Amino acid sequence: MKLKKRKFVTLSIGEVAERTGIKVSAVRFYEDEGLIQAIRSEGGNRRFMRSEIRKVSFISIAQRLGFTLSEIRGELEKLPDDRAPNKKDWEKISRSFRTVLDERIAMMERLRDRLDGCIGCGCLSLQKCKLYNQDDWAAHSGFGPRWILEPRKSAD
Repeated sequence: MKLKKRKFVTLSIGEVAERTGIKVSAVRFYEDEGLIQAIRSEGGNRRFMRSEIRKVSFISIAQRLGFTLSEIRGELEKLPDDRAPNKKDWEKISRSFRTVLDERIAMMERLRDRLDGCIGCGCLSLQKCKLYNQDDWAAHSGFGPRWILEPRKSAD
């Protein structure tokens, strides 16, 4: 049995944009920023390896989660340039993002659970604030909404 040679398939910028749900201009921007790589055709058109779809999707999600392009770039630099990233390559990024994501999830949970009560900001406008943060003793912990930014040490 003769094995078929696998054809090297690349995608146009429009195909990458359509597959990832972002605008063509965003794909161009990501390439200009060095976050993804394109191969130029003989006619000068951008062509992308299929593996760039995952990178673009990662960038899109990471941006929605509040990561900066600089942070995203730092993670993408951990991926190999000479081949499509594999599961192990993506696991490296996952481990470093996991800590930050866990911290953000915990903060969002505190915000969800405490926004209708005292958040340690010092306003003392709610009756509950006057009970749990009388005389703004949360200010001794630092500035801002102390009980959202950090896990609260006292029970409410």
